[in-house]
Amino acid sequence: MLQDLSGAASTPPDDARGARPKVGVLVVAYNAESTLQATLDRIPYDLRPRIDEILICDDASQDNTVDAGLAWREANGAIPTTVIRHVSNLGYGGNQKAGYRLAIERGLDIVVLLHADGQYAPEAMGDLLGPLERGEADAVFGSRMLEPGSARAGGMPLYKYLGNKVLTAFENRLLSSSLSEFHSGYRAYRLSALAELPIEFNTDDFDFDTQIIIQLLDAGKRIVEVPIPTYYGDEICYVDGVKYARDVVRDVAQYRLAKVGIGTHKWVPSDPEYGGKEAEGTSHTVITGMLADLPSGRVLDLGCSGGRLSERIRALGHKVVGVDSIEIPGVRSRIDDFFLGDLEDGIAEEVGGDYDVVVAADVIEHVRDPERLLRQMAEVLSPTGQIIISTPNFGHWYSRGRVAAGAFDYDRRGILDETHLRFFSRKGLRRTISASGLDIVQLEYTGLPFEVLTRDDSWKSRSARRVDRKLVELRPTVFGYQFVARLRPHNAGSVTHHA
Repeated sequence: MLQDLSGAASTPPDDARGARPKVGVLVVAYNAESTLQATLDRIPYDLRPRIDEILICDDASQDNTVDAGLAWREANGAIPTTVIRHVSNLGYGGNQKAGYRLAIERGLDIVVLLHADGQYAPEAMGDLLGPLERGEADAVFGSRMLEPGSARAGGMPLYKYLGNKVLTAFENRLLSSSLSEFHSGYRAYRLSALAELPIEFNTDDFDFDTQIIIQLLDAGKRIVEVPIPTYYGDEICYVDGVKYARDVVRDVAQYRLAKVGIGTHKWVPSDPEYGGKEAEGTSHTVITGMLADLPSGRVLDLGCSGGRLSERIRALGHKVVGVDSIEIPGVRSRIDDFFLGDLEDGIAEEVGGDYDVVVAADVIEHVRDPERLLRQMAEVLSPTGQIIISTPNFGHWYSRGRVAAGAFDYDRRGILDETHLRFFSRKGLRRTISASGLDIVQLEYTGLPFEVLTRDDSWKSRSARRVDRKLVELRPTVFGYQFVARLRPHNAGSVTHHA
């Protein structure tokens, strides 16, 4: 909860100031009674006409920070100023989230994050605003590390300097970035870029700033760094350095793991498109191998996502019709025809029938009644048609181990994908297929998805792949990562292979 102490006079005037973006300054404050006014006074006078509103967000301070903010507003009426007091402490990250929401509500285009304790120089604010006002960036970070020696010369303690350098190097390495500093709190953002990020799920703690950098990098946003002076005075630091370092390392690890499918963390952006699996031995490669043995025909690709698998099927000479509950941009260019439909409701009549092959790659685990969907697949087949499905093996050592250790939980993708409604062992899959009126003509198993886990092609990675393939051959129910099955309706043809 918050209290708006600004009064009606704080509303920015709706005047015509040309086509320039509307600029706001978000001041995050906590127990800053003694520093707030001096910090605001340092905003250069020649910059003030470019500022449309200052938002002072007091995070339930225990001193008179709010009174200091109101007094500064009264003495500086040329800049519209809104003073907000949070009734309860939201934390450093929570205060920012509330401030950015307010900035968006106020119709601002750019916001500069300014700390009320004066540690970051308001005099440098114009340098942060420049790239954003010129449309050259989505985020601008003030860096104390761009100019060699300036951080230490400005009083940054040696332990903080070394910690900053070590953590930044670690983050750059794991995130494939090249920032000079991850840990400056002096930033400016284009609010339209922030609106595209899931920042509402970010931490309320001090590592909020790290998570937002990760989200910007993940979204491919343009980040510009500008040098800023370093100043360390007698301000009170509320950051526990050891906890902060631990949280930052955890954030990077969570992001990397979520991107390969392990764990579910809502602050990590997700990709709406189900990507293609092009590496040797993956389910998509096995499926296209099965289709390569068939004459050209009509293929129905259920759950086609962005059409990556459909594109490979078309390259084999087949005509492909795709169905999915969302339309991924570009899917129609990779497919002959596309229908929007939720497979939970079944296959829509408009999709038609008489298909030579129905493909359902990683689909049946996403519906509540896979038997019903499998029966509908059979109904849209031609008299000699067949079905090809793939689905994860819940009997794989990874999911077995999680259950045995009492650590069962969902992941972003893979066997324990958080969107999976059904899990299949080999026995359970056979039972489901038989109950749907279908026979297994061919059953294959894939190994671990190394193309997701790593792109390394060293001898170690190649050896690991060979070992995994051999284990799949020896014990597919334990080491097989996915099942890929070719199916036909009962009595439609003889069973040629049944593993």
